[in-house]
Amino acid sequence: MAKSKLVEANEKIAEGVVGGYKKIENGVVSGYKKIEEGAVGGFNKIADKFVDNFLTREGESVEEAKVRLAAEQKEREEKGKAGMK
Repeated sequence: MAKSKLVEANEKIAEGVVGGYKKIENGVVSGYKKIEEGAVGGFNKIADKFVDNFLTREGESVEEAKVRLAAEQKEREEKGKAGMK
């Protein structure tokens, strides 16, 4: 059964609309990802600088200090939970 010209025109319009939507969607998503990466990267730089300046011990790297601080926080949380029982 042959398609009518109206059906063919409708399909072309639909393809054009979907294609345009996909381009806009990809542009918005990629723009958001760039902004997110910039914000997270900036925050991490500031956090690392803070840890380096104020929380590291003698000879300790920033990464080592973060691990130590996380372990200390976990220990405090566990003591707090045990005290509530």
